[in-house]
Amino acid sequence: MLSRSGPRGNPVWTLIVTGLAVFMAALDNLVVITALPAIRESLDTSLQDLEWTVNAYTLSFAVFLMAGAAAGDRFGRRRMFLVGLVVFTGASAACALSDSSGQLIVARAVQGFGAAIVMPLTLTLLTAAVPERRRGLALGVWGALSGLAVALGPVIGGTVVEKISWQWIFWINVPIGVVVLLLGAWKLAESTHPDSSLDLGGTVLVILGMFGVVFALVRTTDDGWTSGKVLVSLIGGLVLLGAFVLWEARTRHPMLPLRLFRNRAFSAVNVASLMMFAAMFGLVFLLTQFMQNIQGFSPLEAGVRMLPWTAMPVVIAPIAALLTARIGNRLVVALGLLAEAVALGWLASVVGTHTAYSDEVPGLVLGGIGLGLFFAPVAEMAMNIVAPRDQGIASGANNTFRELGGVFGVAVLTSVFTAQGGYGSPQQFVDGLVPASWAGAGFAALGCLAILTAPRRSRGKHVAGAGTGARDAGRPRDGDLLESPH
Repeated sequence: MLSRSGPRGNPVWTLIVTGLAVFMAALDNLVVITALPAIRESLDTSLQDLEWTVNAYTLSFAVFLMAGAAAGDRFGRRRMFLVGLVVFTGASAACALSDSSGQLIVARAVQGFGAAIVMPLTLTLLTAAVPERRRGLALGVWGALSGLAVALGPVIGGTVVEKISWQWIFWINVPIGVVVLLLGAWKLAESTHPDSSLDLGGTVLVILGMFGVVFALVRTTDDGWTSGKVLVSLIGGLVLLGAFVLWEARTRHPMLPLRLFRNRAFSAVNVASLMMFAAMFGLVFLLTQFMQNIQGFSPLEAGVRMLPWTAMPVVIAPIAALLTARIGNRLVVALGLLAEAVALGWLASVVGTHTAYSDEVPGLVLGGIGLGLFFAPVAEMAMNIVAPRDQGIASGANNTFRELGGVFGVAVLTSVFTAQGGYGSPQQFVDGLVPASWAGAGFAALGCLAILTAPRRSRGKHVAGAGTGARDAGRPRDGDLLESPH
């Protein structure tokens, strides 16, 4: 049992508060997926609107993650955690009250902003409150709750939609948010890092740049790739992302220090994360609609039938740990991505207008195995390949790339889907789903190739580039811990 630690605050209560918060925020990444057909029917939304219902949350979450952590360091982690909870809970109520797709999309973006403040601060608050000897246990519970939320998201969403209504997938956050807010105000201890700085310029540039690119990808659904609106948005977004890179290279306090990307392993980890989440989120977005619209399953039945994919990581995690101890993180992550690519290829080869669910099960199980082999080892790689002082930034960057991968995957796979098919008939849906599934398999395969480019070990100068000689003695060099066992 965790024990009290004076000025740190109460470790048990901190774990309870942060655990509830991380479960609630992580749940909203996937809980809406099984509600999409019901939302489409209720609000008479287009496919573009459904994309934005998912992407507005994920994009906002991704681009504000690192800013949320920095704001907590500067203005107080407890204070900003409570602010994030107020924003998230209020936006959840706004989602439930929405009577048009436009209102729902805006509310989802605000909800993602609140989650981006809450999520990183759950980890820093927990780390500060729990004594080092108990920290592994606490972080294990924290991670398990996040994974459980991902696994149960489609099932909880399907249950609520079928038994009550789609609005209640958002209403359910309100009482939980209020309880967590009151407990947080009562039990959490305040902590700051006054030397930290907010990179407002970088935040604005990356938000506008990513919005431009994603908007262009979503607009291809109706306008096609040669549309002036699509091209202007795409080019403008890419220019702004280029400006973001230049800004980060010049500013004194960048949100994403580019020096980290001189480490080939760091770059490979983040590319692999982006590709894995693009494959996973993109296909889950379409597959849950296939199960309901074409196979005729209810929202709850569709959510339960996704469990072989979403819940398998819980079963595979111990096996992944054993494999990592034997062959290292790099190869285990590569195996996970390869399994995901094969799984999506399997689904692409079997889906049809009269496909039985039993035909899909091998692909879903293999996809879940791939996720289980990927999650923990890639997170450990992201930590091991940088110096301790950069681990917070590395973790934030990896989470950001994962979330952006989800946005990118939904946008690209839906664009492929609409280019080849649509909602007009079951056959049209399958005609779009098959090439989209192959595209997802391609993303996972690219991620596998990317992680294999990471060096097993390297002897170069550390990416931080901060000092030499005795001051750097004993620090890990690029990739030195890449293949370390647990």
